[in-house]
Amino acid sequence: MNEPQKDTAPPARAGATARRRRWALAVAGTALALTVGGVLVAGTVKSPAQAAADAGPPPADVLTAPVEHRVLVTSVITRGQVTAEQSLQIKPQVNPGEGATSPVVTRLPVRQGEAVRNGQVLVEVSGRPVIALRGSLPSYRDLRPGASGDDVRQLQTALGLLGHPTGRDEKGVFGTGTQAALAALYTDTGYTPLPAQNDEGAALTAARGAVKQAERALEDARAAAAGPTADDDTGGNAGEGADRNRGEGTRTDGPRSAADDADRIVRRAVEDLAAAKETLAQAEVAAGPMLPAGEVVYLTSFPARLDAVRGKVGSEAAQTSLTVSAGRLLVQAYVPTYQKGLLRPRQKVEIHSELTGVTAAARVVSVADTPTEPPQGEPDGQQTGPEASGYLVEVVPDRPLDERLTGQDVRLTIEAGSTGTKALVVPITALSSGIDGRTVVTVVTASRDRRRVEVRPGATGDGYVAVTPLGGTPLRAGDEVVTGIARDAAPENTAGTVGGGP
Repeated sequence: MNEPQKDTAPPARAGATARRRRWALAVAGTALALTVGGVLVAGTVKSPAQAAADAGPPPADVLTAPVEHRVLVTSVITRGQVTAEQSLQIKPQVNPGEGATSPVVTRLPVRQGEAVRNGQVLVEVSGRPVIALRGSLPSYRDLRPGASGDDVRQLQTALGLLGHPTGRDEKGVFGTGTQAALAALYTDTGYTPLPAQNDEGAALTAARGAVKQAERALEDARAAAAGPTADDDTGGNAGEGADRNRGEGTRTDGPRSAADDADRIVRRAVEDLAAAKETLAQAEVAAGPMLPAGEVVYLTSFPARLDAVRGKVGSEAAQTSLTVSAGRLLVQAYVPTYQKGLLRPRQKVEIHSELTGVTAAARVVSVADTPTEPPQGEPDGQQTGPEASGYLVEVVPDRPLDERLTGQDVRLTIEAGSTGTKALVVPITALSSGIDGRTVVTVVTASRDRRRVEVRPGATGDGYVAVTPLGGTPLRAGDEVVTGIARDAAPENTAGTVGGGP
């Protein structure tokens, strides 16, 4: 029978195995020691941020804001549109002349965005110009020689500004001097003025013929008067008859002499010539140049600007329009009733364009007493002003605005009120009114303690209110006052109070 085999491993291999076991146990022990040490160290060592957080006060349960010492301003914020003092939409309405079916645009000498000069042609329609002149009264009638009125006076002034004086013409009366100046204007622009009478000069020709005939008649009358004044026989007989009459005691003037008849004919010829010359003068005036109402546009100042052109060469005049602006740029806004009561002339305004970043100082110049509709846009319905109706407010900048702002929608911040001098101000939400009628603010100290300060509220604006501390309790700029309760904090019992403070 066989006996069981015994471990016959060499002694050297058994020793190596024992050493490996001891090494593994040592490593495991070291890891365990390090782990325990790390836990103990983590419990006693903290980062600077954590140490500061643990050392500070607990999270705030209320919202606070600092007390400020400054001038309190009440502002009205609204929107406005930059526009010019004068903005005209011009629809050419010139007479196309004989042989033309309907007026069409034949020339556009000024491009959109370009400056317009005094005396410059804006557009040509069927060969006739539309000229820009200095003035404020719209052109509403044709001006012909002999006309009078304020529009004639305005024309004379405009012609004088262009170096065309009207001579001895009475102010406001369209005389020969005004005719000459008007003719010179048309010559400068390269056009011929239209005659006041469209009869091809027939009346003037007839008047000149009448003067010539009257002059000849006067010559004949004077020649006849220079000849014999009486017949010899007739004169002798007349003398004898006169002697007989005197001798008989009868008084008589005797027959009229041929000289008397000649003098009478001369006098009448002189009168006829004077009348013919007067008629000729009137015909010459009537035949002079005229200014059709459709050939002039009056603008308040120059240089003006051609803001928009609707149409092109060849377009019908009825479908063509030009928008021209003149004068300084200003801002127009429409405000509702509740804002209108806060506004008045001379208030400070800040104009701000979000599109360009431009900010400019300005002032209110007028506030309408009655609500008005905003200006309407093009006939196709495009609006050129604010869409909301209300009270029109006009704002003029202290310095000229950049012309690139023309037509832009801008923000207006209007200073509607001010404390004038610096005052202690707090957010309106910091005020609390108790059932005892007192108004207080709650100050939070650095240690998170709270104290109430009775105050007397004053002017308000932009969400703040000016306050005056009462009862000797101090309130200083920089103090933190409670404005509300933090979202995660439990609400306090604020029964009997109103406002944001607890």
